[in-house]
Amino acid sequence: MNAGTLTVSANGRVVIPARIRAELGLRSGEKVVARVVGGALVLEPVAVAIKRAQALIRRRAGSGPSPVDELLAERRQAAAVE
Repeated sequence: MNAGTLTVSANGRVVIPARIRAELGLRSGEKVVARVVGGALVLEPVAVAIKRAQALIRRRAGSGPSPVDELLAERRQAAAVE
């Protein structure tokens, strides 16, 4: 893990050091997600943020039946009755 001290410019910009950009695989113009966690600023590549969000949703969704599968089964049952 790389760490470094960054300076916030008058217009709020910071420069991420080259060694940290390289470690994260960030290229010029690439987007990052900024969030505050426990009073700390966390920057992460968008792809990492998406994977983290997907994992969170998977954990919360549980291992029960898929709502999509349930809906399809209900629709098939209703169509069979008609």
